[in-house]
Amino acid sequence: MRYTLKVNGRTHAVDVDSDTPLLWVLRDSLDLKGTKFGCGAALCGACTIHLDGAPVRSCVVPIAAVGKSAVTTIEGIGSTPIGARLQKAWLAVDVVQCGYCQAGQIMSAAALLARNKAPDDADIVAAMDGNLCRCATYMRIRDAIKQAAKDEFGSAAAQKKA
Repeated sequence: MRYTLKVNGRTHAVDVDSDTPLLWVLRDSLDLKGTKFGCGAALCGACTIHLDGAPVRSCVVPIAAVGKSAVTTIEGIGSTPIGARLQKAWLAVDVVQCGYCQAGQIMSAAALLARNKAPDDADIVAAMDGNLCRCATYMRIRDAIKQAAKDEFGSAAAQKKA
């Protein structure tokens, strides 16, 4: 069946079965390899993407359920102010070890910061629950999210003074 998707601001047409998980459409049909396969059961968070800004596990979302929703992947999140701040903070805090989970981690963190500009530790833990990191960089992930939030406040405060 033919589907039209809006991914990272661009429209794409794909011809796949209606039950094909969005993860495989992104990776195999659109060649967007940043979204990773982890468990295939929405348990690990490696495949997290945004549908209309909400974080979802793309391994369990059939293409037929996407409809007209805007899809954002790790390849597109850096073009948003929040995504750019998170990517900068991820590097500054040296979060990445093996890197496998990082796309999903950043996507969940971006959704958190979009709805909560100043999350505390409990907010971060709740938002990131279900995003597993085999290297256990959870403390650095939390610190990077706080850094990205702080950068937002620093930028906003600087603009108000100018």
